Amino acid sequence: MTSPAPALLIAGHGTRDDAGAEAFRDFVRELGRRNPGLPVAGGFIELSPPPLGDAVSELVDQGVRRFAAVPLMLVSAGHAKGDIPAALTREKERHPGISYTYGRPLGPHPALLTVLERRLDDALGGSARSPEDRAEVTVLLVGRGSTDPDANAEVHKAARLLWEGRGYAGVETAFVSLAAPDVPSGLDRCVKLGARRVVVLPYFLFTGILPDRVRQQTEGWATAHPEIEVLSADVIGPEPELLDLVMERYREAVEGDLRMNCDSCVYRIALPGFEDKVGSPQQPHFHPDDEGHHHGHHHDNSHAHSHAH
Repeated sequence: MTSPAPALLIAGHGTRDDAGAEAFRDFVRELGRRNPGLPVAGGFIELSPPPLGDAVSELVDQGVRRFAAVPLMLVSAGHAKGDIPAALTREKERHPGISYTYGRPLGPHPALLTVLERRLDDALGGSARSPEDRAEVTVLLVGRGSTDPDANAEVHKAARLLWEGRGYAGVETAFVSLAAPDVPSGLDRCVKLGARRVVVLPYFLFTGILPDRVRQQTEGWATAHPEIEVLSADVIGPEPELLDLVMERYREAVEGDLRMNCDSCVYRIALPGFEDKVGSPQQPHFHPDDEGHHHGHHHDNSHAHSHAH
């Protein structure tokens, strides 16, 4: 007899914004509706009910003993790296006999980039459909901001991936808290780079206090710079791509398939402008300018994973 699949536990950041917290709770309920037979619950690390411990207790009361926990977060910062694992360890002590595997954060996945591109199109009202129009648009992707440089670097990676192959004039990066540049400084940078039409794109899953602050700061800057067209895009939201991605992270955690950077690997995923690279065979390659590399004596520089599907 096969043991039941592990339950899905969604770990959220938490917000003081009631609408944002309700959006998370709605999202968890929708995951449950879309996956009948799979126990699903979600809770927050801080600021909003229900706490993560209540979500674990809810599942344990249903007889669940095995979990796969997925952080509903775009980047791996302090919450994903420390707070959630610590909370899960505490729950193991509170509920002897339970076990869990831990998934990875969501971004920067091509499915999210697709939604971000849609948000840009929505903000532009369909006025940047042609390559010539897109070439006039500069995007400012605004992340939450962290004291963890690795987390901030992941927002830069998302910005670069959003720029590649889509034809925007540029995609710059800013942060709404804890990290530089802030939103006004990011907009100043866009202008110094020659931007005349800017879309500020919040890199957030749901509405909340910080996305609201991004919009307020954008509007304040735009009022002071009437010569620049500045538009505000919406957050990612509970799109089908996001629901599917959470389930992808769940399956990875259950199967132990926690890959490194394959979400955005051009040999696995058809990224805009690089579709012909999918499945290409990989060979060790020679870098004549790299010290210590000579013909006939290669270090193995091929990717450590198979690209064929």
